[in-house]
Amino acid sequence: MARGDLTGEQRVRLEAVLPPLPVMGRKPRDRRQVFNGIWWRARTGSPWRDIPERYGPWETGYTLFRRWQIDGTWARVRCPRPGPPP
Repeated sequence: MARGDLTGEQRVRLEAVLPPLPVMGRKPRDRRQVFNGIWWRARTGSPWRDIPERYGPWETGYTLFRRWQIDGTWARVRCPRPGPPP
């Protein structure tokens, strides 16, 4: 685990607001690994292609980031409680 990566407790809290894993198709990459890559990119401001290899292919991180952006997952991550933010 690198500095800035999710802890076990943070992962449990995050999994509660993420969409369920797809049932069909090939087994997806570890979401913790991909999320850590997305988080690394957000912290550093680096281009997607510069995500370190330990987080998997940059295309996977970008695709998941965009999917969650479009379906509203990021809004749930920021404010997991129902209703408007406090």
